[in-house]
Parts: sequence; structure tokens; C-alpha cells
Amino acid sequence: MTSPTVCLDISNAEELEEAIAAVLGALHDGGVVVVPTDTVYGLMCLPAHDDAQRAIFAMKQRPPDRRLPIIVADAEQARCDLSLDWTAAADALATTFWPGALTIACATRAPLPGWLAGRDEVAVRAPAHALVQGLARQAGPLLMTSANRHGAPTPNGVGDVLAGLATAPALAVDGGRLTGASSTLVNTNLSVPQIEREGAIPVCEIEAILGRGR
Repeated sequence: MTSPTVCLDISNAEELEEAIAAVLGALHDGGVVVVPTDTVYGLMCLPAHDDAQRAIFAMKQRPPDRRLPIIVADAEQARCDLSLDWTAAADALATTFWPGALTIACATRAPLPGWLAGRDEVAVRAPAHALVQGLARQAGPLLMTSANRHGAPTPNGVGDVLAGLATAPALAVDGGRLTGASSTLVNTNLSVPQIEREGAIPVCEIEAILGRGR
């Protein structure tokens, strides 16, 4: 596999801004980019680029029925830029844990933008990472999933990420060694919201916000 260009350092503000500009350029060109988050490395693309979405599925060897999660900068962007049934539970969770390692599954509502057509539920997250926050604020909602082969653990370092993908992304940003912990997933598209994946945020903290803590 031919390795893509890697932005080696985002440790200061100037390098971060350069990385944001480089990633935005690759995304708008229809590319897929490996980016660090507050938990794991992710494969990111713009929702408008169908070819880039297909490329992510090929890189991960991801089953086609597993839709890609959405990345936003904050709850306001989720409410205003996406057609979501943003419930009181979703709002309480986002207010408490965003930006952070919480993914919220929400129902969609009409009218849907074209790139959400056919989806009655979406998973949304606002990672606590300056690079991802900057990208979402400038580009709007993005599509991103963990940068690993489907069913395999997500590597902690960018080199291992690139070595494990089936095909090469357009660009990769090296954010150092990451924790590798998954985000906690809560489904608010239920009569009673449920934790569907335990992760970086403890269950007891989620249940306390949902009103079920002891």
C-alpha cells in the first residue's frame, strides 16, 4: 500500500490550523482522511461525496448495511444542520457530555437532506478534539467511523492504522498515541433511552443524566 502524506505534528496552534486547511482541501477534493479524535483514529469524509463514502467502506471492509456516524461541532450544529428528532434526553446528554466521548443515536425527521435519504436513525457525536472541532465548524457535519478493519480493534497509532487499512486514504494526521477507548453509545430513539455500547463515559454517569441513577 502506498502511504499518503502524513501531517506529523499538530502540537501548536499554527500547525493545527495548517492541518485543518490541508484536511479541508483533501475532503473537498472528495478524499478520505485519517484524523485523531479524543478516543480513536477515524476515517472522515464529506457527506456530499458518495465516492468517498464508498471508499471508507472499502478501506474498512465494512458491511454496506452499517451506516456511517455523523460528526458535529456541538449540539447547536446537530439541532440546526441535521433533520433530527432532538429529544429532551438527547439535549440533556449533549449538554453534559459534549464535546466528548458520547455518541447519541437519534431519529430523523422530514425533510431530510439528500445524503440522509433512507435513514430513519443516525448516530451523532461531537468529539473533544481541536482538529475535529475545527473541521466541523468550517465544513459542517461530517461522516466518520473508526479507522480499523471491520471487526478488528482500532490501532492506537497512525502508522498501525495505515498498515491495517485495505486501501490508502488521501491524507492522514498524526495525533500521537490515542486511548483506543470507544465512545459510549446511547439510543434516544426509544421510548426509554438505552445505553447500547459501554465506553469511555461510565454507565452510572449516563444513567444519572437520564434520571435512572441511584
